[in-house]
Amino acid sequence: MAGRINYCSIQNSLWLLNPLHSKASITTTHFRNRLTFPQNLFSYSKRALLCTCSASNGESNGESTDSFVLTTPLYYVNAPPHMGSAYTTIAADAIARFQRLLGKKVIFITGTDEHGEKIAAAAAASGSSPSEHCDVISESYKTLWKDLDIAYDKFIRTTEPKHEAIVKDFYSRVLANGDIYKADYEGLYCVNCEEYKDEKELLENHCCPIHLKPCLARKEDNYFFALSKYQKSLEETLTQNPDFVQPSYRLNEVQSWIRSGLRDFSISRASVDWGIPVPNDTKQTIYVWFDALLGYISALSEQKDQSNLQTAISSGWPASLHLIGKDILRFHAVYWPAMLMSAGFTLPKKVFGHGFLTKDGMKMGKSLGNTLEPNELVHNFGPDAVRYFFLKEVEFGNDGDYSEERFINIVNAHLANTIGNLLSRTLGLLTKNCQSTLVVDSAIAAEGIALKDTVEKLVENALVHYENISLSSACEAVVEIGNAGNSYIDERAPWSLFKQGGDASEAAAKDLVLILEVMRIIAVALSPVTPNLCWGIYEQLGYSKDQFNNVTWNDTKWGGLKGGQVMAQPKPLFARIEQRTGSEDGIIQAAKPAVKKEEKKHKAQAVAEA
Repeated sequence: MAGRINYCSIQNSLWLLNPLHSKASITTTHFRNRLTFPQNLFSYSKRALLCTCSASNGESNGESTDSFVLTTPLYYVNAPPHMGSAYTTIAADAIARFQRLLGKKVIFITGTDEHGEKIAAAAAASGSSPSEHCDVISESYKTLWKDLDIAYDKFIRTTEPKHEAIVKDFYSRVLANGDIYKADYEGLYCVNCEEYKDEKELLENHCCPIHLKPCLARKEDNYFFALSKYQKSLEETLTQNPDFVQPSYRLNEVQSWIRSGLRDFSISRASVDWGIPVPNDTKQTIYVWFDALLGYISALSEQKDQSNLQTAISSGWPASLHLIGKDILRFHAVYWPAMLMSAGFTLPKKVFGHGFLTKDGMKMGKSLGNTLEPNELVHNFGPDAVRYFFLKEVEFGNDGDYSEERFINIVNAHLANTIGNLLSRTLGLLTKNCQSTLVVDSAIAAEGIALKDTVEKLVENALVHYENISLSSACEAVVEIGNAGNSYIDERAPWSLFKQGGDASEAAAKDLVLILEVMRIIAVALSPVTPNLCWGIYEQLGYSKDQFNNVTWNDTKWGGLKGGQVMAQPKPLFARIEQRTGSEDGIIQAAKPAVKKEEKKHKAQAVAEA
């Protein structure tokens, strides 16, 4: 690598010595004063073009049709995880679990972005070193992901040695392609965004529209990436592959940015010590975004590898899906593809930018005192309730709102009542009347029964919605399966049929098989969203944990339950959430397994009739 860096450094130095590109001629006072270069200065390498085009045929970089590489952002460790970070990761986990159900080889990547000025400032404020600060905050992410049942495959930290080696290798490739140069820069810088801002996008007093804090005037001698060189290629990429950025309205945003004219951006900082040194220029560190984006690639490298870029690329790149918040769309849909083109690597298949979360209709912020702490939510309600609410109640891609009242109503109605209560009362009837044993195969029990057709259609709907990353609609389709089961059992009233005896009793026993088959299908179809809850269903249906862990989407087909299969004794699947009376802080928590008086009366009547 040293030889390559020396060659690149010489090439770059010769480029800078060219009178056409003297330092004076490329000094800029602001990004809107766009840097200009001779028409023939930049030429695409054949390798870069070939690798970029190969993204459509899936033949390069070890890509496989049965693999699925999914990433969350690498979360910035200036502070502990917030609900926005948790939301992205919950969604990514549900997508990854669904892809595993399809039989895909999934590599689910998450991690932490640990370099930059903001990190150093946060560490200083807490009286610790940047390294110590990063260790603590990165671990807090891992702890929360465990509490939320996040089953990631790779967790990358950008302070890992293998990441630094890959960043330097990538930088050298881009340099060798003639896309890095040195220039003065003077502009308005948002420390929180770690980005220079165009004055026209700022609010009054040069405030950042995202962080609402004034940007600082800065002048530095930095290295720049020739983003403007890739404007035409990016335009063509988006035209030829409109699914590259989703939802479609995010694509419109990206196309608008590109049409307005791409400007070269600074990829180093002279005033930031906490970062990866620029190869052959230790006075500068690599810009945090040029560093962090490469975490998606370095994560693919195993610790035992020699941590080189090509090895990491061959271990799973390109990514099938980058899942991000809409505030970092520009970096992932404009900067990142151009960087990959320059280095000669295949582009990711899709970038999906979701919306923001609000609380009670207002943007969350510490100054407003209305932040939503994910640790508190999962502690009070458990991971399934948190996962289900945010994926069901927020249409993925749009902004979504959280309110405690809505949270309680949705979770109680869907998880405790529609699903949990249906399982409990059906198993209760089976225990009392059939010794907890199924009398017939579910396929036989469903002959001539419309419920089977209804469920099969809803399962197909759920499949399509999962595939389209419409997670809310997928949840809705599965809950409709539960509603269909509740309607069927209420109409059939098997407790009354058992009382009649004879053929009516035999019909009632078959009805219970039908409902339990419905529950089995729900357990598979909803498992990407509420894995622990669905394991609880499977366990009560008499299956082992290994059997649950080995289910695939094919197990949503009707006919899984067999005659003679013994069910477990019923136990509460999901405790209703109740308001804690006399609470000073107003925290709402999951109650002990209990039901309201009206429900107790209803259940007592049903048992008495059965």
